[in-house]
Amino acid sequence: MHDLSFWLMFVGAVVALNVSPGPDMMYIVSRSLNQGPRVGVASAVGVCSGALVHALAAALGLSALLAASALAFTVLKYVGAVYLVYLGWRALASASGDPAAPEARPPATAWQAWREGVLIDVLNPKVALFFIAFLPQFVRPGHGDPAWQILGLGLLLVAVSVVVEVAIALLAARAARALASNRRVAAWLTRSLGAVLIGLGVRLAFAETRA
Repeated sequence: MHDLSFWLMFVGAVVALNVSPGPDMMYIVSRSLNQGPRVGVASAVGVCSGALVHALAAALGLSALLAASALAFTVLKYVGAVYLVYLGWRALASASGDPAAPEARPPATAWQAWREGVLIDVLNPKVALFFIAFLPQFVRPGHGDPAWQILGLGLLLVAVSVVVEVAIALLAARAARALASNRRVAAWLTRSLGAVLIGLGVRLAFAETRA
């Protein structure tokens, strides 16, 4: 019974964290609204794949090294911020309808959306700090090596996140499906995506070094 309470508390906390407004959720919803369920789901899975990298890093102690190094945190933070702003600029350029700039169009394939989601999460040092702050709280004495416990908890967190974030992506895409046929609305959604991405990039650039 004690174990059941423990896992219910952990899963409940993960679900609450996933449904709360945050950079990952804003990105997934914006991408789903802009490009539909297939790309939205790929974006969600990409973000969760990036979280898997952070889970492995936390288990290996690499995230702790990042937290201890202000230089490493700052470099990764600015690389991630520049990438987000670049993606936002591409979306805004695409919304302008300039056919001379095909490179400015947002991702049109699920593979590209997945890759973007991975990079957005991996290049966010705040996510790494979250993993090393959140997961150790659920490490239980007498239940094995803490590193293995952190890895197992991280894998469960990612699994729950996939279910929750894919469901949200599908709901957002369904809500936008009726509007997608309107070219003016579609352009507005693309501009909104660009603005969200640029906003996330600026927010990350000004993030403090410590969580």
